[in-house]
Amino acid sequence: MLKGIGSSEGYGIGRVLLVKEQSLEFTPKTDCNPGTELERYRKAVDEFCIKTENMAERMKATVGEKEAEIIAGHILMIKDPYMNGEIEKFIEGGQCAESALTAICDMFAMVFSSADDELTKQRATDVNDIKNTVLAILLGAEETDISAAPANTVLVAKDLTPSMTACINKENIAGIITETGGRTSHSAILARAMEIPAVQSVPNATEILSDGDMVIADGSEGIIIPEPTQSQIDEYTEKRVKFIEERKALSAFIGKDTITADGIKVELVGNIGKPDDANKVVECDGEGIGLFRTEFLFMDRSSRPNEEEQFEAYKKAALIMKNKPVIIRTLDVGGDKDIPYLEMKKEENPFLGFRAIRYCLKNKDLYMTQLRALVRASAFGDIRIMVPLVTCVDEIRAVKDMVKAIMDEYSASGIAYNKDLKIGVMIETSASCLIADLLAKEADFFSIGTNDLTQYTMCVDRGNADAAYLYSTYNPAVIRAIKHIIECGKKQGIPVGMCGEAAADKLMIPLLISFGLDEFSVSATSVLSTRKTISDWTKEQADALAEKVLSAVTEHEVVEILKAE
Repeated sequence: MLKGIGSSEGYGIGRVLLVKEQSLEFTPKTDCNPGTELERYRKAVDEFCIKTENMAERMKATVGEKEAEIIAGHILMIKDPYMNGEIEKFIEGGQCAESALTAICDMFAMVFSSADDELTKQRATDVNDIKNTVLAILLGAEETDISAAPANTVLVAKDLTPSMTACINKENIAGIITETGGRTSHSAILARAMEIPAVQSVPNATEILSDGDMVIADGSEGIIIPEPTQSQIDEYTEKRVKFIEERKALSAFIGKDTITADGIKVELVGNIGKPDDANKVVECDGEGIGLFRTEFLFMDRSSRPNEEEQFEAYKKAALIMKNKPVIIRTLDVGGDKDIPYLEMKKEENPFLGFRAIRYCLKNKDLYMTQLRALVRASAFGDIRIMVPLVTCVDEIRAVKDMVKAIMDEYSASGIAYNKDLKIGVMIETSASCLIADLLAKEADFFSIGTNDLTQYTMCVDRGNADAAYLYSTYNPAVIRAIKHIIECGKKQGIPVGMCGEAAADKLMIPLLISFGLDEFSVSATSVLSTRKTISDWTKEQADALAEKVLSAVTEHEVVEILKAE
Protein backbone atom coordinates (compact mmCIF):
# COMPACT_ATOMS: atom_id res chain seq x y z
CA MET A 1 0.00 0.00 0.00
CA LEU A 2 1.27 3.50 -0.90
CA LYS A 3 0.18 6.72 0.80
CA GLY A 4 -0.30 10.18 -0.66
CA ILE A 5 -2.74 13.11 -0.58
CA GLY A 6 -6.29 12.44 -1.70
CA SER A 7 -6.91 15.47 -3.92
CA SER A 8 -10.03 14.31 -5.78
CA GLU A 9 -12.47 12.02 -4.00
CA GLY A 10 -13.61 8.69 -5.36
CA TYR A 11 -12.26 5.24 -6.14
CA GLY A 12 -10.39 4.43 -9.35
CA ILE A 13 -9.73 0.83 -10.41
CA GLY A 14 -7.76 0.09 -13.56
CA ARG A 15 -4.44 -0.51 -15.26
CA VAL A 16 -1.48 1.81 -15.07
CA LEU A 17 -0.36 4.02 -17.95
CA LEU A 18 2.96 5.68 -17.09
CA VAL A 19 3.22 9.21 -18.43
CA LYS A 20 6.90 9.37 -19.29
CA GLU A 21 8.74 12.67 -19.12
CA GLN A 22 10.04 13.96 -22.43
CA SER A 23 13.73 14.75 -22.80
CA LEU A 24 14.16 18.52 -22.87
CA GLU A 25 17.93 18.59 -22.64
CA PHE A 26 19.79 21.15 -24.73
CA THR A 27 23.28 22.65 -24.99
CA PRO A 28 23.19 26.30 -23.84
CA LYS A 29 24.73 28.84 -26.26
CA THR A 30 25.75 32.38 -25.41
CA ASP A 31 27.02 33.63 -28.79
CA CYS A 32 23.75 33.39 -30.73
CA ASN A 33 22.36 35.78 -33.31
CA PRO A 34 19.74 37.74 -31.30
CA GLY A 35 17.53 38.34 -34.34
CA THR A 36 17.41 34.66 -35.25
CA GLU A 37 16.78 33.56 -31.65
CA LEU A 38 14.06 36.18 -31.10
CA GLU A 39 12.29 34.94 -34.22
CA ARG A 40 12.55 31.29 -33.01
CA TYR A 41 11.25 32.24 -29.58
CA ARG A 42 8.33 34.32 -30.88
CA LYS A 43 7.28 31.59 -33.32
CA ALA A 44 7.36 29.05 -30.49
CA VAL A 45 5.21 31.33 -28.31
CA ASP A 46 2.71 31.80 -31.15
CA GLU A 47 2.49 28.03 -31.62
CA PHE A 48 2.11 27.57 -27.86
CA CYS A 49 -0.76 30.09 -27.75
CA ILE A 50 -2.63 28.46 -30.66
CA LYS A 51 -2.20 25.03 -29.11
CA THR A 52 -3.30 26.27 -25.67
CA GLU A 53 -6.35 28.07 -27.08
CA ASN A 54 -7.42 24.81 -28.75
CA MET A 55 -6.97 22.95 -25.45
CA ALA A 56 -9.03 25.57 -23.62
CA GLU A 57 -11.83 25.35 -26.18
CA ARG A 58 -11.87 21.56 -25.86
CA MET A 59 -11.99 21.81 -22.06
CA LYS A 60 -14.76 24.39 -22.20
CA ALA A 61 -16.87 21.91 -24.17
CA THR A 62 -16.03 18.77 -22.18
CA VAL A 63 -15.47 20.02 -18.61
CA GLY A 64 -16.55 23.61 -18.10
CA GLU A 65 -15.76 27.26 -18.74
CA LYS A 66 -14.13 27.91 -15.36
CA GLU A 67 -11.82 24.91 -15.71
CA ALA A 68 -10.89 26.01 -19.25
CA GLU A 69 -9.73 29.33 -17.79
CA ILE A 70 -6.93 27.50 -15.93
CA ILE A 71 -5.46 26.45 -19.28
CA ALA A 72 -6.24 29.78 -20.98
CA GLY A 73 -4.42 31.53 -18.12
CA HIS A 74 -1.14 30.09 -19.42
CA ILE A 75 -1.43 32.35 -22.46
CA LEU A 76 -1.71 35.41 -20.21
CA MET A 77 1.36 34.27 -18.26
CA ILE A 78 3.63 33.74 -21.28
CA LYS A 79 2.48 37.07 -22.73
CA ASP A 80 2.95 38.92 -19.45
CA PRO A 81 4.98 42.04 -20.34
CA TYR A 82 7.40 41.53 -17.46
CA MET A 83 8.08 37.82 -17.98
CA ASN A 84 8.15 38.05 -21.77
CA GLY A 85 10.25 41.21 -21.65
CA GLU A 86 12.87 39.58 -19.42
CA ILE A 87 13.13 36.54 -21.71
CA GLU A 88 13.60 38.73 -24.77
CA LYS A 89 16.14 40.86 -22.90
CA PHE A 90 18.23 37.73 -22.21
CA ILE A 91 17.99 36.72 -25.89
CA GLU A 92 19.06 40.20 -26.99
CA GLY A 93 22.06 39.76 -24.68
CA GLY A 94 23.25 36.80 -26.78
CA GLN A 95 21.61 33.79 -25.12
CA CYS A 96 19.78 31.14 -27.12
CA ALA A 97 15.98 31.04 -26.85
CA GLU A 98 16.07 27.83 -24.78
CA SER A 99 18.48 29.29 -22.18
CA ALA A 100 16.60 32.58 -21.86
CA LEU A 101 13.23 30.83 -21.48
CA THR A 102 14.60 28.41 -18.89
CA ALA A 103 16.41 31.07 -16.84
CA ILE A 104 13.43 33.41 -16.51
CA CYS A 105 10.80 30.71 -16.01
CA ASP A 106 12.98 29.04 -13.35
CA MET A 107 13.33 32.39 -11.59
CA PHE A 108 9.54 32.91 -11.53
CA ALA A 109 8.95 29.30 -10.47
CA MET A 110 11.42 29.66 -7.60
CA VAL A 111 9.64 32.79 -6.32
CA PHE A 112 6.23 31.11 -6.48
CA SER A 113 7.35 27.74 -5.07
CA SER A 114 8.84 29.40 -1.98
CA ALA A 115 5.34 30.56 -1.09
CA ASP A 116 3.50 29.18 1.91
CA ASP A 117 0.10 29.89 0.40
CA GLU A 118 -0.89 26.88 -1.72
CA LEU A 119 -2.67 28.94 -4.37
CA THR A 120 0.43 31.07 -4.92
CA LYS A 121 2.68 28.00 -4.86
CA GLN A 122 0.55 26.45 -7.61
CA ARG A 123 1.77 29.15 -9.99
CA ALA A 124 5.19 27.51 -9.95
CA THR A 125 3.61 24.44 -11.57
CA ASP A 126 1.95 26.65 -14.16
CA VAL A 127 5.23 28.39 -15.01
CA ASN A 128 7.07 25.05 -15.30
CA ASP A 129 4.27 23.72 -17.49
CA ILE A 130 4.60 26.73 -19.79
CA LYS A 131 8.40 26.43 -19.85
CA ASN A 132 8.35 22.73 -20.74
CA THR A 133 5.71 23.13 -23.45
CA VAL A 134 7.48 26.06 -25.15
CA LEU A 135 10.83 24.29 -24.73
CA ALA A 136 9.41 21.16 -26.40
CA ILE A 137 8.29 23.31 -29.34
CA LEU A 138 11.74 24.92 -29.61
CA LEU A 139 13.47 21.52 -29.48
CA GLY A 140 10.94 19.70 -31.66
CA ALA A 141 10.48 17.16 -28.84
CA GLU A 142 7.76 14.52 -29.03
CA GLU A 143 4.92 15.06 -26.60
CA THR A 144 3.17 12.52 -24.41
CA ASP A 145 -0.27 11.82 -25.88
CA ILE A 146 -2.71 10.71 -23.19
CA SER A 147 -5.84 11.52 -25.18
CA ALA A 148 -5.89 7.98 -26.67
CA ALA A 149 -5.64 6.15 -23.32
CA PRO A 150 -7.97 3.11 -23.26
CA ALA A 151 -10.91 2.67 -20.86
CA ASN A 152 -10.16 1.99 -17.17
CA THR A 153 -6.74 3.63 -17.32
CA VAL A 154 -5.03 4.97 -14.19
CA LEU A 155 -2.52 7.66 -15.19
CA VAL A 156 0.73 7.68 -13.21
CA ALA A 157 3.13 10.63 -13.57
CA LYS A 158 5.73 12.61 -11.67
CA ASP A 159 3.52 15.68 -12.14
CA LEU A 160 0.38 15.78 -14.25
CA THR A 161 0.43 19.35 -15.53
CA PRO A 162 -2.70 21.33 -16.44
CA SER A 163 -1.83 21.05 -20.16
CA MET A 164 -1.59 17.25 -19.84
CA THR A 165 -4.83 17.11 -17.86
CA ALA A 166 -6.55 19.12 -20.60
CA CYS A 167 -5.88 16.25 -23.03
CA ILE A 168 -7.66 13.65 -20.91
CA ASN A 169 -10.69 11.81 -22.23
CA LYS A 170 -12.47 11.65 -18.86
CA GLU A 171 -14.63 8.68 -19.91
CA ASN A 172 -11.52 6.50 -20.13
CA ILE A 173 -9.50 7.65 -17.11
CA ALA A 174 -10.33 5.78 -13.91
CA GLY A 175 -7.80 7.55 -11.70
CA ILE A 176 -4.75 9.79 -11.46
CA ILE A 177 -1.60 9.22 -9.38
CA THR A 178 1.26 11.73 -9.18
CA GLU A 179 4.46 12.14 -7.19
CA THR A 180 3.83 15.86 -6.60
CA GLY A 181 0.88 18.22 -6.03
CA GLY A 182 -1.97 18.47 -3.56
CA ARG A 183 -5.60 19.51 -3.16
CA THR A 184 -5.10 23.07 -4.42
CA SER A 185 -2.95 22.23 -7.47
CA HIS A 186 -4.54 22.98 -10.82
CA SER A 187 -4.30 19.33 -11.86
CA ALA A 188 -6.30 18.47 -8.71
CA ILE A 189 -8.89 21.17 -9.46
CA LEU A 190 -9.30 19.81 -12.98
CA ALA A 191 -9.48 16.22 -11.72
CA ARG A 192 -12.29 17.19 -9.32
CA ALA A 193 -14.10 19.03 -12.10
CA MET A 194 -13.92 15.88 -14.26
CA GLU A 195 -14.82 13.72 -11.23
CA ILE A 196 -11.71 11.58 -11.63
CA PRO A 197 -10.27 10.14 -8.37
CA ALA A 198 -6.75 11.46 -7.77
CA VAL A 199 -3.98 10.74 -5.27
CA GLN A 200 -1.01 13.11 -5.31
CA SER A 201 2.35 13.41 -3.55
CA VAL A 202 2.91 9.63 -3.71
CA PRO A 203 6.70 9.14 -3.29
CA ASN A 204 8.41 7.24 -6.15
CA ALA A 205 5.08 6.27 -7.75
CA THR A 206 6.60 6.18 -11.26
CA GLU A 207 9.31 3.79 -10.10
CA ILE A 208 7.11 1.48 -8.01
CA LEU A 209 4.26 1.20 -10.55
CA SER A 210 4.71 -0.11 -14.08
CA ASP A 211 2.73 0.03 -17.33
CA GLY A 212 -0.13 -2.46 -17.24
CA ASP A 213 -0.15 -2.99 -13.45
CA MET A 214 -3.60 -3.34 -11.90
CA VAL A 215 -4.03 -0.64 -9.24
CA ILE A 216 -6.64 0.94 -6.96
CA ALA A 217 -6.48 4.72 -6.41
CA ASP A 218 -8.45 5.80 -3.34
CA GLY A 219 -8.82 9.57 -3.77
CA SER A 220 -10.89 9.87 -0.59
CA GLU A 221 -8.24 8.50 1.78
CA GLY A 222 -5.12 9.13 -0.33
CA ILE A 223 -4.26 5.42 -0.63
CA ILE A 224 -2.81 3.42 -3.52
CA ILE A 225 -3.13 -0.39 -3.63
CA PRO A 226 -0.83 -1.97 -6.26
CA GLU A 227 -1.83 -5.38 -7.65
CA PRO A 228 -4.96 -5.70 -5.46
CA THR A 229 -6.53 -9.04 -4.63
CA GLN A 230 -9.94 -9.95 -6.03
CA SER A 231 -11.52 -9.30 -2.64
CA GLN A 232 -9.97 -5.80 -2.56
CA ILE A 233 -11.25 -5.12 -6.09
CA ASP A 234 -14.73 -6.25 -5.03
CA GLU A 235 -14.56 -4.09 -1.88
CA TYR A 236 -13.55 -0.95 -3.78
CA THR A 237 -16.02 -1.59 -6.60
CA GLU A 238 -18.74 -1.54 -3.96
CA LYS A 239 -17.28 1.66 -2.46
CA ARG A 240 -17.22 3.26 -5.90
CA VAL A 241 -20.89 2.46 -6.55
CA LYS A 242 -21.86 3.86 -3.13
CA PHE A 243 -19.73 7.00 -3.68
CA ILE A 244 -21.37 7.71 -7.05
CA GLU A 245 -24.82 7.31 -5.48
CA GLU A 246 -23.89 9.72 -2.66
CA ARG A 247 -22.60 12.25 -5.21
CA LYS A 248 -25.87 12.14 -7.09
CA ALA A 249 -27.74 12.61 -3.80
CA LEU A 250 -25.94 15.95 -3.25
CA SER A 251 -28.08 17.48 -5.98
CA ALA A 252 -30.94 17.35 -3.46
CA PHE A 253 -29.17 20.13 -1.54
CA ILE A 254 -29.18 22.60 -4.43
CA GLY A 255 -31.30 25.63 -3.58
CA LYS A 256 -31.71 24.59 0.05
CA ASP A 257 -30.82 26.58 3.14
CA THR A 258 -27.70 25.50 5.00
CA ILE A 259 -29.13 24.23 8.28
CA THR A 260 -28.28 21.67 10.93
CA ALA A 261 -30.53 18.66 11.53
CA ASP A 262 -32.29 20.62 14.29
CA GLY A 263 -32.84 23.76 12.22
CA ILE A 264 -29.91 26.07 13.07
CA LYS A 265 -29.14 28.15 9.98
CA VAL A 266 -25.57 29.08 9.00
CA GLU A 267 -24.04 30.79 5.96
CA LEU A 268 -22.19 28.72 3.34
CA VAL A 269 -20.04 30.85 1.05
CA GLY A 270 -17.08 30.45 -1.33
CA ASN A 271 -13.42 31.41 -1.60
CA ILE A 272 -12.21 33.08 -4.82
CA GLY A 273 -9.02 34.52 -6.29
CA LYS A 274 -10.43 36.65 -9.11
CA PRO A 275 -13.82 38.18 -9.99
CA ASP A 276 -14.80 35.55 -12.56
CA ASP A 277 -14.43 32.83 -9.90
CA ALA A 278 -17.64 34.20 -8.39
CA ASN A 279 -19.52 32.59 -11.28
CA LYS A 280 -18.37 29.17 -10.07
CA VAL A 281 -19.61 29.95 -6.56
CA VAL A 282 -23.04 30.84 -7.97
CA GLU A 283 -23.02 27.72 -10.15
CA CYS A 284 -22.24 25.56 -7.09
CA ASP A 285 -25.02 27.27 -5.05
CA GLY A 286 -22.80 29.25 -2.69
CA GLU A 287 -24.56 31.91 -0.61
CA GLY A 288 -21.90 34.58 -1.04
CA ILE A 289 -18.14 35.10 -1.07
CA GLY A 290 -16.29 34.56 2.21
CA LEU A 291 -12.81 35.36 0.89
CA PHE A 292 -11.72 37.26 -2.22
CA ARG A 293 -7.91 37.11 -2.27
CA THR A 294 -7.04 40.44 -3.91
CA GLU A 295 -3.29 39.77 -4.22
CA PHE A 296 -4.04 37.86 -7.43
CA LEU A 297 -5.04 41.17 -9.04
CA PHE A 298 -1.48 42.37 -8.38
CA MET A 299 0.35 39.29 -9.68
CA ASP A 300 1.49 38.38 -13.21
CA ARG A 301 1.93 42.01 -14.25
CA SER A 302 4.72 44.59 -14.32
CA SER A 303 2.95 47.36 -12.39
CA ARG A 304 0.28 47.62 -9.72
CA PRO A 305 -3.38 47.85 -10.77
CA ASN A 306 -4.79 51.35 -10.61
CA GLU A 307 -7.95 52.38 -8.79
CA GLU A 308 -10.19 51.96 -11.81
CA GLU A 309 -8.96 48.43 -12.56
CA GLN A 310 -9.51 47.40 -8.96
CA PHE A 311 -12.90 49.09 -8.79
CA GLU A 312 -14.08 47.18 -11.88
CA ALA A 313 -12.85 43.86 -10.42
CA TYR A 314 -14.59 44.35 -7.06
CA LYS A 315 -17.73 45.71 -8.72
CA LYS A 316 -17.85 42.68 -11.05
CA ALA A 317 -17.72 40.22 -8.13
CA ALA A 318 -20.45 42.17 -6.31
CA LEU A 319 -22.74 42.23 -9.37
CA ILE A 320 -22.26 38.49 -10.01
CA MET A 321 -23.28 37.76 -6.42
CA LYS A 322 -26.40 39.99 -6.65
CA ASN A 323 -26.40 41.57 -3.18
CA LYS A 324 -25.14 38.45 -1.43
CA PRO A 325 -22.18 39.13 0.90
CA VAL A 326 -18.75 39.54 -0.74
CA ILE A 327 -15.90 39.66 1.77
CA ILE A 328 -12.80 41.13 0.13
CA ARG A 329 -9.45 40.71 1.85
CA THR A 330 -7.14 43.67 1.34
CA LEU A 331 -3.70 43.11 -0.15
CA ASP A 332 -1.94 40.25 1.62
CA VAL A 333 1.52 40.71 0.16
CA GLY A 334 4.94 39.70 1.44
CA GLY A 335 6.02 36.58 3.25
CA ASP A 336 5.09 33.91 0.72
CA LYS A 337 3.76 36.31 -1.91
CA ASP A 338 6.56 38.21 -3.59
CA ILE A 339 5.51 40.74 -6.25
CA PRO A 340 8.73 41.97 -7.95
CA TYR A 341 7.57 45.46 -8.94
CA LEU A 342 6.68 46.30 -5.31
CA GLU A 343 10.43 45.99 -4.57
CA MET A 344 9.98 44.57 -1.09
CA LYS A 345 13.17 44.00 0.88
CA LYS A 346 14.43 40.45 1.25
CA GLU A 347 13.93 39.30 4.84
CA GLU A 348 15.48 36.47 6.80
CA ASN A 349 12.09 35.45 8.21
CA PRO A 350 9.45 36.93 5.88
CA PHE A 351 6.49 35.16 7.53
CA LEU A 352 7.17 37.13 10.69
CA GLY A 353 8.21 40.24 8.84
CA PHE A 354 7.03 43.27 6.90
CA ARG A 355 3.94 41.89 5.18
CA ALA A 356 0.15 42.16 4.73
CA ILE A 357 -1.40 45.00 6.80
CA ARG A 358 2.04 46.03 8.08
CA TYR A 359 3.25 46.70 4.54
CA CYS A 360 -0.01 48.36 3.50
CA LEU A 361 -0.08 50.82 6.42
CA LYS A 362 3.48 51.89 5.60
CA ASN A 363 2.64 52.21 1.89
CA LYS A 364 -0.49 54.31 2.26
CA ASP A 365 -0.61 55.49 -1.35
CA LEU A 366 -0.92 51.87 -2.56
CA TYR A 367 -3.36 50.97 0.22
CA MET A 368 -5.53 54.06 -0.20
CA THR A 369 -5.90 53.20 -3.89
CA GLN A 370 -7.27 49.80 -2.96
CA LEU A 371 -9.53 51.14 -0.21
CA ARG A 372 -10.91 53.87 -2.49
CA ALA A 373 -11.78 51.22 -5.10
CA LEU A 374 -13.43 49.05 -2.45
CA VAL A 375 -15.52 51.88 -1.02
CA ARG A 376 -16.71 52.89 -4.51
CA ALA A 377 -17.53 49.27 -5.40
CA SER A 378 -19.59 48.91 -2.20
CA ALA A 379 -22.36 50.86 -3.96
CA PHE A 380 -22.95 47.82 -6.21
CA GLY A 381 -23.50 45.08 -3.64
CA ASP A 382 -22.88 43.82 -0.13
CA ILE A 383 -19.10 44.27 -0.17
CA ARG A 384 -17.27 43.90 3.15
CA ILE A 385 -13.60 44.65 3.81
CA MET A 386 -11.39 42.16 5.63
CA VAL A 387 -7.97 43.07 7.03
CA PRO A 388 -5.31 40.30 7.07
CA LEU A 389 -2.60 39.52 9.65
CA VAL A 390 -3.92 41.88 12.31
CA THR A 391 -1.96 41.48 15.54
CA CYS A 392 -3.00 44.61 17.47
CA VAL A 393 -5.99 46.93 17.84
CA ASP A 394 -4.04 49.88 16.38
CA GLU A 395 -4.03 48.23 12.93
CA ILE A 396 -7.79 47.80 12.58
CA ARG A 397 -8.33 51.32 13.95
CA ALA A 398 -5.91 52.73 11.36
CA VAL A 399 -7.81 51.02 8.52
CA LYS A 400 -11.14 52.28 9.84
CA ASP A 401 -9.77 55.83 9.98
CA MET A 402 -8.57 55.59 6.37
CA VAL A 403 -11.94 54.28 5.19
CA LYS A 404 -13.78 57.03 7.09
CA ALA A 405 -11.61 59.69 5.42
CA ILE A 406 -12.46 58.23 2.00
CA MET A 407 -16.18 58.17 2.87
CA ASP A 408 -16.08 61.79 3.99
CA GLU A 409 -14.44 62.76 0.69
CA TYR A 410 -16.98 60.77 -1.36
CA SER A 411 -19.91 62.25 0.57
CA ALA A 412 -18.63 65.75 -0.15
CA SER A 413 -18.19 65.03 -3.86
CA GLY A 414 -21.41 63.03 -4.30
CA ILE A 415 -19.79 59.65 -5.08
CA ALA A 416 -22.05 56.73 -4.11
CA TYR A 417 -20.98 54.13 -1.57
CA ASN A 418 -22.49 51.91 1.12
CA LYS A 419 -22.59 54.00 4.28
CA ASP A 420 -22.92 50.79 6.32
CA LEU A 421 -19.77 49.23 4.83
CA LYS A 422 -18.50 46.58 7.25
CA ILE A 423 -14.82 46.15 8.15
CA GLY A 424 -13.67 42.89 9.68
CA VAL A 425 -10.53 41.13 10.83
CA MET A 426 -8.94 37.93 9.63
CA ILE A 427 -7.96 36.06 12.77
CA GLU A 428 -4.89 34.01 11.84
CA THR A 429 -2.21 34.65 14.47
CA SER A 430 -1.71 33.78 18.11
CA ALA A 431 -1.75 37.50 18.94
CA SER A 432 -5.15 38.12 17.32
CA CYS A 433 -6.49 35.01 19.05
CA LEU A 434 -5.32 36.20 22.46
CA ILE A 435 -6.85 39.67 22.00
CA ALA A 436 -9.95 38.47 20.13
CA ASP A 437 -12.12 40.01 22.85
CA LEU A 438 -10.53 43.42 22.21
CA LEU A 439 -10.63 43.10 18.41
CA ALA A 440 -14.31 42.08 18.58
CA LYS A 441 -15.10 45.55 19.97
CA GLU A 442 -13.50 47.17 16.89
CA ALA A 443 -14.41 44.80 14.07
CA ASP A 444 -17.77 44.22 12.39
CA PHE A 445 -16.96 40.54 11.86
CA PHE A 446 -14.24 37.89 12.25
CA SER A 447 -13.03 35.35 9.70
CA ILE A 448 -10.74 32.60 10.98
CA GLY A 449 -7.91 31.69 8.61
CA THR A 450 -7.16 28.19 9.89
CA ASN A 451 -4.23 27.56 7.54
CA ASP A 452 -2.12 30.36 9.04
CA LEU A 453 -3.69 30.10 12.50
CA THR A 454 -2.44 26.51 12.65
CA GLN A 455 0.99 27.54 11.39
CA TYR A 456 1.43 30.40 13.85
CA THR A 457 -0.16 28.61 16.82
CA MET A 458 2.03 25.53 16.38
CA CYS A 459 5.11 27.55 15.28
CA VAL A 460 5.47 25.30 12.24
CA ASP A 461 7.08 26.06 8.90
CA ARG A 462 5.07 23.83 6.58
CA GLY A 463 8.01 23.74 4.19
CA ASN A 464 10.14 22.03 6.84
CA ALA A 465 9.57 18.28 6.47
CA ASP A 466 11.03 17.58 9.93
CA ALA A 467 8.44 19.78 11.65
CA ALA A 468 5.49 19.23 9.30
CA TYR A 469 4.04 16.51 11.56
CA LEU A 470 3.00 19.29 13.97
CA TYR A 471 0.96 21.10 11.33
CA SER A 472 -2.56 19.89 12.09
CA THR A 473 -5.82 21.69 12.73
CA TYR A 474 -6.75 18.74 14.96
CA ASN A 475 -4.10 19.70 17.49
CA PRO A 476 -5.76 20.56 20.84
CA ALA A 477 -4.03 23.97 20.85
CA VAL A 478 -5.57 24.91 17.49
CA ILE A 479 -9.02 23.58 18.38
CA ARG A 480 -9.02 25.55 21.64
CA ALA A 481 -7.88 28.66 19.77
CA ILE A 482 -10.79 28.32 17.31
CA LYS A 483 -13.28 27.85 20.16
CA HIS A 484 -11.92 30.93 21.98
CA ILE A 485 -12.13 33.14 18.88
CA ILE A 486 -15.74 32.16 18.19
CA GLU A 487 -16.70 32.73 21.85
CA CYS A 488 -15.18 36.23 21.78
CA GLY A 489 -17.08 37.13 18.62
CA LYS A 490 -20.34 35.75 20.01
CA LYS A 491 -19.94 37.63 23.30
CA GLN A 492 -19.57 40.91 21.42
CA GLY A 493 -22.42 40.06 19.03
CA ILE A 494 -20.43 39.98 15.78
CA PRO A 495 -20.61 37.12 13.22
CA VAL A 496 -17.65 34.73 13.01
CA GLY A 497 -16.73 32.90 9.81
CA MET A 498 -13.96 30.58 8.73
CA CYS A 499 -12.19 30.66 5.37
CA GLY A 500 -9.46 28.07 5.93
CA GLU A 501 -9.43 24.44 4.77
CA ALA A 502 -11.03 23.30 8.06
CA ALA A 503 -14.37 24.88 7.08
CA ALA A 504 -14.96 22.06 4.57
CA ASP A 505 -13.43 19.28 6.68
CA LYS A 506 -16.08 16.66 7.45
CA LEU A 507 -14.36 15.81 10.73
CA MET A 508 -14.11 19.44 11.88
CA ILE A 509 -17.61 20.57 10.88
CA PRO A 510 -19.44 19.15 13.94
CA LEU A 511 -16.94 20.93 16.24
CA LEU A 512 -17.56 24.21 14.39
CA ILE A 513 -21.32 23.71 14.77
CA SER A 514 -20.86 23.12 18.49
CA PHE A 515 -18.65 26.21 18.92
CA GLY A 516 -21.25 28.35 17.10
CA LEU A 517 -19.51 29.25 13.81
CA ASP A 518 -21.81 31.50 11.76
CA GLU A 519 -20.23 31.20 8.31
CA PHE A 520 -18.40 28.43 6.47
CA SER A 521 -16.30 29.65 3.50
CA VAL A 522 -15.12 26.81 1.25
CA SER A 523 -14.02 26.13 -2.32
CA ALA A 524 -16.94 26.28 -4.74
CA THR A 525 -16.78 22.55 -5.44
CA SER A 526 -17.12 21.79 -1.70
CA VAL A 527 -20.33 23.77 -1.17
CA LEU A 528 -22.87 20.96 -1.54
CA SER A 529 -20.87 18.34 0.35
CA THR A 530 -20.35 20.83 3.21
CA ARG A 531 -24.09 21.64 3.26
CA LYS A 532 -24.85 17.91 3.45
CA THR A 533 -22.41 17.36 6.34
CA ILE A 534 -23.88 20.30 8.28
CA SER A 535 -27.37 18.86 7.77
CA ASP A 536 -26.30 15.54 9.33
CA TRP A 537 -25.68 17.01 12.80
CA THR A 538 -27.84 18.43 15.57
CA LYS A 539 -26.34 20.95 17.99
CA GLU A 540 -26.81 18.44 20.81
CA GLN A 541 -24.87 15.75 18.95
CA ALA A 542 -22.13 18.23 18.01
CA ASP A 543 -21.85 19.42 21.63
CA ALA A 544 -21.46 15.83 22.88
CA LEU A 545 -18.67 15.22 20.37
CA ALA A 546 -16.98 18.53 21.20
CA GLU A 547 -16.96 17.65 24.89
CA LYS A 548 -15.05 14.45 24.13
CA VAL A 549 -12.63 16.24 21.80
CA LEU A 550 -11.88 19.02 24.30
CA SER A 551 -10.93 16.39 26.88
CA ALA A 552 -8.36 14.85 24.50
CA VAL A 553 -4.73 15.74 25.12
CA THR A 554 -3.06 14.78 21.83
CA GLU A 555 -3.74 15.32 18.14
CA HIS A 556 -3.93 11.54 17.67
CA GLU A 557 -6.64 11.24 20.34
CA VAL A 558 -8.63 14.04 18.72
CA VAL A 559 -8.52 12.36 15.30
CA GLU A 560 -9.52 8.99 16.76
CA ILE A 561 -12.53 10.55 18.52
CA LEU A 562 -13.64 12.41 15.37
CA LYS A 563 -13.24 9.37 13.13
CA ALA A 564 -15.20 7.16 15.54
CA GLU A 565 -18.34 9.27 15.11
